[in-house]
Amino acid sequence: MRHNKKFNHLSRTASHRAAMLSNMACSLIKHKRITTTVAKAKALKKYVEPLITKCKNDTTNSRRVVFSYLQDKYAVTELFKEVATKVADRPGGYTRIIKTGFRASDAAAMCFIELVDYNENMAKTVKKATRTRRSKKSAAAAEAPVAEAPATETPAAEATEA
Repeated sequence: MRHNKKFNHLSRTASHRAAMLSNMACSLIKHKRITTTVAKAKALKKYVEPLITKCKNDTTNSRRVVFSYLQDKYAVTELFKEVATKVADRPGGYTRIIKTGFRASDAAAMCFIELVDYNENMAKTVKKATRTRRSKKSAAAAEAPVAEAPATETPAAEATEA
């Protein structure tokens, strides 16, 4: 029976798993995006999101609690200074997992996990104007005389030659 065994063990001992998740969380905080397998990314998401929530309240105790998980002074400083200011108004969901395909060597499902507020490409949602074929033809017809206009300005060229 699998009572009370919700999390993925990732085929590792408890100490190895804790060290791996700590290192991956530090890398995610430092680089804002890392590439890994989908299983590890899902485990990392459950590991790092409570830490980001904890960093919203910048107290000595919360810094000590986060440091006990990460064991990296630079990552803790980065988390409390830069990341906390970006996620201050976000109620949760600080990370995003985007699947990228399968690894060539062993066909493991790969993805990248990133901090949501740091990807400017996803933040910009530019709506493209939909056009019909008729408007494209009229737009091309309107551009054609504009392209011919510089060629008809020969008096200015003749004045510079004389």
